[in-house]
Amino acid sequence: MGIGDDAVEVRAQGWRTLAALHGLIETALERSLAEAASLSVVEYTVLDALDRQDGWHMRMQQLARAAALSPSATTRLVNRLEDRGLLTRILCVDDRRGIYTELTPAGRELYERARPIHDATLEQVLEDAATQPELAPVVEALHGVALPALAAG
Repeated sequence: MGIGDDAVEVRAQGWRTLAALHGLIETALERSLAEAASLSVVEYTVLDALDRQDGWHMRMQQLARAAALSPSATTRLVNRLEDRGLLTRILCVDDRRGIYTELTPAGRELYERARPIHDATLEQVLEDAATQPELAPVVEALHGVALPALAAG
């Protein structure tokens, strides 16, 4: 194996470790959010993205990027959340083709109820993962990424 091959293997191992941690986090979040708030992780992600707009709305394309979904998957998800009364769509007055999405009061209430559950679950999973030698370096790196973001905010 050459130097280039070693570098590729190191990156591949890093990716596998990150994917393993992501899987643990997503599984735990799916379970806790479903039990406590009847939400999936992606539904929570949409509510979270909209809540971070501080009362403003988001274009559907922005919401798709925030939730890492295709435009069609975003439309289906927004339809489901709208049917549940958690968000609403608004036509853009400047561009009739533009559609915005925003939380309803019920959506904001559900998000506010789900957020502590999400945060506690995430904290617990990361705490548990930090005790596993193969995951600990990734958890430590995540904490390092969060510190500059918190200092800037």
